[in-house]
Amino acid sequence: MDPIGEKLLDIAKAELGYTEKSGGYTKYGDWYGKNVDNSSYFATAPWCDMFLAWAADKAGVTEWAGQFAYTVFHAQWFARKGAWGTEPEPGAIVFFDWSGTKSIDNIDHVGIVEKVEGDRIHTIEANSDGIYLKRQVRSPQNIVGYGYPAKVHVPGRSVEEVIGGGSRSGDTAVKYRPKHAAPASVEQIGGDTGGRPVQGVGEARDGLLPPVPDAPVFADVLTVAVAGTVALAVGRSVLTRLPARLPALSAPKLPTSSPVRLRKRGRHHRAPVELPADLAPADLTAADAQTVAMPLVSAAVAAEAEDREFWGQISRMDTEDLEFWDSIIAESEHGAAVR
Repeated sequence: MDPIGEKLLDIAKAELGYTEKSGGYTKYGDWYGKNVDNSSYFATAPWCDMFLAWAADKAGVTEWAGQFAYTVFHAQWFARKGAWGTEPEPGAIVFFDWSGTKSIDNIDHVGIVEKVEGDRIHTIEANSDGIYLKRQVRSPQNIVGYGYPAKVHVPGRSVEEVIGGGSRSGDTAVKYRPKHAAPASVEQIGGDTGGRPVQGVGEARDGLLPPVPDAPVFADVLTVAVAGTVALAVGRSVLTRLPARLPALSAPKLPTSSPVRLRKRGRHHRAPVELPADLAPADLTAADAQTVAMPLVSAAVAAEAEDREFWGQISRMDTEDLEFWDSIIAESEHGAAVR
């Protein structure tokens, strides 16, 4: 058994039975967004790999196991470290591609091997069947390969040190913080599977949304002010009406959350659905191009979200802030008149 993987298994076994909460929330994604990649997005993102990052932190083996939210990058990291292979072993990190291509670039999902019985690979997986942390039995058909944590070389550290009760990963001199996937679009999720939104097929593939750092409202509005004449025109038309609306803005009647839940476009943990023999992808594209209703609905939702965000920012400004930005607009108008 991989000795580092054994420590991960001890943590994973204690977490068996955990279920994704309402809205896609998990404590593992919440932890990841607060401790690894500063963004609230991860609290409701696909969480199979973030669970392993959380478990590695708890076990104090982050430098050997990696710390990722994107499965493709995680597998590539093991390969670069010379700790990648195709032989199953208890404690190894197992990576899946439901299409069976055996390509790292097509990896959909990840788990950890608990035991091996012939060609039956017993695993513990997070975000399994969409919402569970549970045991599974897999065949080699959809397995791309394995990462072996104990084979990862960590400068100045040894596996024996960790096995013997070394310090937590958070106590090391340099904590490993890899980059994650590139920015990607989001889409409205619809449909129903037993009362839950359909989340698509497979783990997030195109990358997770970039972190959104906290910043003062002043900086946010300043960014808008220098964005161009279009932003100034919008601000001018709104701010001229603000004095009459200030009492209402002190307690804006805004929704506490969006009526539409947005999630990362990507693949989750179900095998791809095959199209009927008489239906090709081109037919779906052609049908989508003729659809009028959905683009209109999408535009309406986007407009509502933008309006809610704008008034949410304005509502937190005091009179001094408003006067300052009004002076900026006045100077802009004066400059345009002079020209």
